[in-house]
Amino acid sequence: MSQARTAVVIGAASGIGWAGARTLAADGYRVTLADRNVDGARERAAELGEPHTAAHVEVTDEASVQRLFDDLAAAGPLDAVVNCAGFSNVGPITDMPVEEFRAVVDVCLTGAFIVTKYAGRTLREGGALVSISSLNGRQPAAGMSAYCAAKAGLSMLTQVAALELGPRRIRVNAIAPGFVHTPLTAPAAAVPGVVEDYVDNTALGRAGTPEDIAAAVRYLCSPEASWVTGSVFDINGGAHLKKYPDIMFHVNNLVQQ
Repeated sequence: MSQARTAVVIGAASGIGWAGARTLAADGYRVTLADRNVDGARERAAELGEPHTAAHVEVTDEASVQRLFDDLAAAGPLDAVVNCAGFSNVGPITDMPVEEFRAVVDVCLTGAFIVTKYAGRTLREGGALVSISSLNGRQPAAGMSAYCAAKAGLSMLTQVAALELGPRRIRVNAIAPGFVHTPLTAPAAAVPGVVEDYVDNTALGRAGTPEDIAAAVRYLCSPEASWVTGSVFDINGGAHLKKYPDIMFHVNNLVQQ
């Protein structure tokens, strides 16, 4: 009997990460659900049942990421890494404290670099690394300087890593979602007019679901994507074809009410 494929999903306690973990588990992977919220990851792993497990990781802490990948390597060959860690803040450049800008970049870009570093050392030949980027990697949004800059950087990091890891046939790709309903986007969705603005500027006329993104994760980790690397996939219902919503306008309207 062939050995089950293995995967680690970082940020698996909720949202896109949890959907990705469920999808890979259903596809026959033995999944490690890693998250800074390790209790949440344990609950999710328990929902999936054996042989799936949970682990703690903080992507901004290199020692934490190294421990995770050392433990994964000790357990056997690693086939796929999916990095969903990220968050954003909102505020004009002229008012944003430097530490708040750095906090977003530290998770979304520097954290992605650290994960890529150890994933590249640990993945078996022919493995796959998938990062969750954003529509904001290509489409600017007033008030989201840190997130836009970090996700644009992640797109280039993905391409450089694809070049460097290509000789070992490790495929490195990213997915750039539009607006997806998750716990991470719930605060933005609670601002009146934001979701409607997103949907109005999406060609297919709806917001996304975590399962929409998980389907792309499954493909990029699978043998069907064996000739795909260095790509950033726009999975956003065609939102990249229109304009980005004016988040600051809606936030300011809320504040003035």
